[in-house]
Amino acid sequence: MSVTGAQGARFARWRPVAIGARPRLVRHRVADARWTLPPLSIAVIADPHVCAPWVTVPAIERIVGQVNGLGADLILLAGDFIAARQLPGRRIAAADFMAALAALRAPLGRFAVMGNHDWRDCALSRVTRFQRNSVIEALAAHDIPLLRNDSVALPHGDGRFHLVGLDSQRPLARNPQPGFHRPEAAFESVESDIPAILLAHEPDYFAEGDTRAFLQISGHTHGGQANLFGWRPMTPSRYGGRYGWGHVREGGRHLIVSGGIGYSGLPLRLFQPPEITLITVTGSA
Repeated sequence: MSVTGAQGARFARWRPVAIGARPRLVRHRVADARWTLPPLSIAVIADPHVCAPWVTVPAIERIVGQVNGLGADLILLAGDFIAARQLPGRRIAAADFMAALAALRAPLGRFAVMGNHDWRDCALSRVTRFQRNSVIEALAAHDIPLLRNDSVALPHGDGRFHLVGLDSQRPLARNPQPGFHRPEAAFESVESDIPAILLAHEPDYFAEGDTRAFLQISGHTHGGQANLFGWRPMTPSRYGGRYGWGHVREGGRHLIVSGGIGYSGLPLRLFQPPEITLITVTGSA
């Protein structure tokens, strides 16, 4: 089933969500004069939190099939690949499911960023004091490019655009220190006359008002994981539900927050279905 962003919000409010439900396709259209290239389609997989029996390797394989069937120009993996330690069920190691995600195919490729749980709940990271990480190593082993405060220029039509990726802004719970994101490093090679799209796991960076990217794509919130007539009280953001889900416009910039696939805390989604997000970027309407 496919729904637009506005339709998806109404649909999600009225339907309970079965555990392990097949993700719905939610579409968003971003029209902006700064995009001077041909229309661009971006498929987003956020927050798989792979673990049994909730989001299993066969489930990931089915999701990969769904996404490949969309024919998107670009596929983005918005972080939180592994499950939270407190989640009931059996956590699955990144090395055991990354091959399934490596089957994703798009003309402009697939790119990933790290999520907070990819750092916080990685045993290898904790043991090595964050010098090594199982998700980073699994992504590298399967040739999935990871943008950690870095950017890449991608060709499209007769021009190109920059895809910028931030590392996690909240790698540790209740940590008073800044996150691992380094915006200046991430945008260092970005040319001001070329459009830029930012992939950042947590949406909160959008509040900084950084105009170097006209569009930010994020996950992290799971759409609040509970959507009570638009009230998302469980949204893990310092801004509450302001960046809880969907297409947000502020200061002439765009933010798309995917509701994601998996679960954190309890394997429960209340009126907020798991989703694959498809974004179409065009010039001004």
